[in-house]
Amino acid sequence: MARYLLIRVFQGVVVLWAAFTISYVVLYLLPSDPVSLAAEGGGMGTPVDQGAIAEMRARYGLDTSIWHQYWTALTHAVVGDFGRSISTGQTVVGAIGAAVPSTLALAGTALVLAVVGGSTLAFTAVYTRLRWLRTLLLSLPPLGVAVPTFWMGLVLLQFFSFGLPVFPAFGDRTAAALVLPAITLSIPTGAVIAQVLATSLTSTWREPFVDVATAKGASRWYIQTRHVIRLAVVPALTIAGVLVGELLAGSVVVETVFARAGVGRLTQTSVLAQDIPVVQGIVVLTSLIYVLVTLAVDVVYPLIDPRIVEGTRIGRRKRPAASPTDEAVVAAHV
Repeated sequence: MARYLLIRVFQGVVVLWAAFTISYVVLYLLPSDPVSLAAEGGGMGTPVDQGAIAEMRARYGLDTSIWHQYWTALTHAVVGDFGRSISTGQTVVGAIGAAVPSTLALAGTALVLAVVGGSTLAFTAVYTRLRWLRTLLLSLPPLGVAVPTFWMGLVLLQFFSFGLPVFPAFGDRTAAALVLPAITLSIPTGAVIAQVLATSLTSTWREPFVDVATAKGASRWYIQTRHVIRLAVVPALTIAGVLVGELLAGSVVVETVFARAGVGRLTQTSVLAQDIPVVQGIVVLTSLIYVLVTLAVDVVYPLIDPRIVEGTRIGRRKRPAASPTDEAVVAAHV
C-alpha cells in the first residue's frame, strides 16, 4: 500500500511540473508583450514612455533569457511564490486567494447537486422495471451533456430572475445568488455521473453473483443497495478528476454569465491581459486540485476492492469483476 501511494505521489509531482512548464512555454510564445499591454492600459493604445516599459520588464525579470526566467519562476513556485500580477501589482497568491472562496462555494455546491442528482437518476433508471420510465431517465444525461452551459445559464436567468423574480440575476453576496449558478454548473457534471453510473450498474447486474443472490431469495432492492452499487461505483470514482475539470472549466463561463467574482473571472481577465504570473498560478492551483482529487480516489480504491492494488503491481489497474469470492460473500449475507 505504501509503495502504491508513493508511486501516485510521484506521478502527481510530475503532473504539477508538466503543467507549470507547458503553461510557461505557451504563454511565452504568445506574440504580444504583457508589460506593454499593462503599460498601455490593457491594450487601449495609449502611448507610453519606452523607458517605463523597460523598467517594468526589469522589475518582473522579463529582460533576461527565457531559461533564466523559467528557472527563477520554477524555483520560486516550489516554495509557493508566484510573484506579482503584471496588470495590478498584487501578489499572485493574494489575487487567487481572494477569488478562491467564491469559486469554492460555487463548485462545492454544484458538485453536491451533481452527485446527488446524477446518482439518483442512474440508480432509479436501473432499478425500475418500467421500460418507459427507464428510457425517459436514461435519455436525460446525453441531453444534459449536449446543452451548452452558457445557454442553460441564460435560460435559468430568463425564467427565474427576469420572468419570476425568485433568485437574483447577478452578484455573489447572498446565498440565494448561488442557486442558479450552482444548478447551471451541476447539470453537465451530473449528466456525466449519471451516464457512467447507469452503464456500470447495468453491467454489474449481469454478473454471476447477482444470480446467486437472486436464487437465495434476496430482493432487487437489497441486491442493488448492498452489492451491485459497491462494484458499480468504482468507474464513477475513476472520472473524479474529469468532474473536477468540468467544474473548474465551467466556472469560467458561469461566473461570466452571472457576474460572479471568482477564479473563473480572474482566469478570463488574466488571459486577456496576458498576465503570465497569475495565469501560471491558476494553472498550478488547478493541477494541484486534480492531483489531490486523484490521490484521494486512489486511496479509496483499495478500500472498495483490494484487488485493485494487486492489479497495479503488475502494471495495470483491473476493473472489479465478479469472482467466486464475490459470490461467497453474497451467499453468506443473503
